[in-house]
Amino acid sequence: MPDLSASLPAAVTRKDVARLAGVSTAVVSYVVNGGPKNVAPATQEKVRQAIATLGYRPNVTARALKMGSSRILGMVVPKITSPFFAKLAQAVEKAAEDEGYAMLLGDSRDSLTVERHHLSNFVDRQVDGVFLCSVLNHRPEVGELERRGIRTVLLNFSEYPLEIDAIGPEFVGSSRRAVEHLASHGHRDIALVQGLVTGNTLDGREVGWREALKGLGASEGRIFRCTFDRPGGYDAGQRFLALADRPTAVFVTSDEQAVGFLKALHEAGLRVPEDVAVMSFDGSEEAEFSWPPLSTVRQPVKQMAEAGVRAIIGSGRDEAPRTQVFDCELVLRASCGCQ
Repeated sequence: MPDLSASLPAAVTRKDVARLAGVSTAVVSYVVNGGPKNVAPATQEKVRQAIATLGYRPNVTARALKMGSSRILGMVVPKITSPFFAKLAQAVEKAAEDEGYAMLLGDSRDSLTVERHHLSNFVDRQVDGVFLCSVLNHRPEVGELERRGIRTVLLNFSEYPLEIDAIGPEFVGSSRRAVEHLASHGHRDIALVQGLVTGNTLDGREVGWREALKGLGASEGRIFRCTFDRPGGYDAGQRFLALADRPTAVFVTSDEQAVGFLKALHEAGLRVPEDVAVMSFDGSEEAEFSWPPLSTVRQPVKQMAEAGVRAIIGSGRDEAPRTQVFDCELVLRASCGCQ
């Protein structure tokens, strides 16, 4: 068999760039890395032209080993097909990119075992930091990351302050306001479609729903527990429809579930909001383009992503870990009866 490696072009090196530009290899390094020494603009231009002509690409791995930084961040989400987590991952990647970092994304597929595998993989790859949207809503497992000194931020997590950075929405108060808004339309029997959580604590959205009902003096509401996805919402809708005395309004813990719930209502010929008013949580684009458009609690995704990046590689990296809770916005559309 012929030796094909002999026909492959040799990799362009920093020495080749220096030779073509008529400068030292140190100057090439200063231009590529933006320092530490300044280079005259005319010389910088010669080096950049030589790089473009030769197609030179710096050895990122070698540079990372030398600098002690991979300039790579890891992120784990429970389900990348979720519109909310897809949007959050995109926002984190953009914020990291603005700081010159790349990002590795792991989808745990709602499995704690897979989540652990991704975190172990990030440790092996020596990432500079990790964003974790854990399947656990209480005490996520980050011990190995802490032992390795890898700064970690829990995202979409804000209920239980820990000795680790945590960033998320104000689940309880935001959900309470959403239910109170449904009550402002005259509803008193308000059900909850609650996503299944892993852990022994109540989801903050359920806590907010319960607080709202108590404040309204309403009887204890009915709960339909299901997975955090469209099929789960559809299944909850089927169980809701089977009731002889249905609630007149429903608060749903994610837009994705709410879309499935709406499908069940439409199939049964129920009108929204005339027969059943619906409000959900997340504020994804899917809510805006569902029918009718969903009233929802919008999470400040961009602000949370930027805060997470600052905590790992920005101004907050040298500060003590803390919990940052972000207010959410009620977006009122037709499904609750506002339009």
